[in-house]
Amino acid sequence: MPPLALTLGDPAGIGPELALSAWLGRGGTEPLPPFFLVADPDFVERLAHRLGRPVPVAEVDPETAAEVFPRALPVVSLPSGARVAAEPGVPDSVNAGATIESITAAVAFVKAGRASAVVTNPIAKFVLTRTGFAHPGHTEFLAALSVPPGQTPPRPVMMIWSPELSVVPVTIHVPLKDVPALLTQDLVEETALIVARDLRDRFGLPEPRLVLAGLNPHAGEAGTIGHEDRDVLAPAVARLRAQGIDIRGPLPADTLFHARARTAYDVALAPTHDQALIPIKTIAFDDGVNVTLGLPFVRTSPDHGTAFDIAGQGIARPDSLVAALRLADRLAANAAVRRGPLGGAEIIPFSVYAGRPRSPGAHHFDAEDEL
Repeated sequence: MPPLALTLGDPAGIGPELALSAWLGRGGTEPLPPFFLVADPDFVERLAHRLGRPVPVAEVDPETAAEVFPRALPVVSLPSGARVAAEPGVPDSVNAGATIESITAAVAFVKAGRASAVVTNPIAKFVLTRTGFAHPGHTEFLAALSVPPGQTPPRPVMMIWSPELSVVPVTIHVPLKDVPALLTQDLVEETALIVARDLRDRFGLPEPRLVLAGLNPHAGEAGTIGHEDRDVLAPAVARLRAQGIDIRGPLPADTLFHARARTAYDVALAPTHDQALIPIKTIAFDDGVNVTLGLPFVRTSPDHGTAFDIAGQGIARPDSLVAALRLADRLAANAAVRRGPLGGAEIIPFSVYAGRPRSPGAHHFDAEDEL
């Protein structure tokens, strides 16, 4: 397995210092998989000195990164040789080119087989758009990079994973007033099919179990509280079940996420962004991982932003980045086994419950299940 490619992110944010912290915690009872940072080595070295972190930095190429990893943080220089001069907490569009180049190079390394997966540090879209960045966001840019220029990119699906819960928002960064018009049967069906496929191929779950939260309170109560659950979500679930997908819903969102309910499914799909992200950020704020499904390569990311307000203070916690690195390594290994180059290796199945008991039978998601 080649090492993981970790992107720079916005150099004024907490991403680069999290890479330093993650490398310092590479040993212990659960060692980190080898990774290299795609960045300006001099910038990384200066940052380590500024933060007082005893991190030796070694400029490498991807092929030597794993060998160097035990004794130094491997850094692969930006292909253009660009230099970075960023003040922590002060975003500056002058560094947008380096941020974009780091992402582009990391994807190229994975496509060439020189890295096993892409792990992305947080970016600030407003910094990039000032320089003409035309993509709606980080994920859409990765999707565009996954295909040759001019080809239609795959549709990416955002899943937030943790050992306690996994969620997928069907609509993401849109106003609530726009959700009903966007929430079509085709969108729900396409999202669920991508989720089910990647749970099988990368998470090693032969029969993934999905649930779909209702849009309206009480999942619409048969059309008495809005018609979307009855007329859009329920038919989409029926279509998916007809294709052999194990999915139930729409189910009342207010009783879908307590501990007993979570044992009955592997991933919960939710019509809106906050329906999905509020429960997982409440349950797993520090160790949630953003996983992009639907891409031809594995991509994970910490489930937080650039945190400009605390950048450079040395107090940012690396938990989510560490979890993203470990999950990327596991998913890439499973994908490699499925492709066949790892000889007699086997896919290691794992679910959000990490071995905890899962409910063997049906579960009722109604008011009497509330805790």
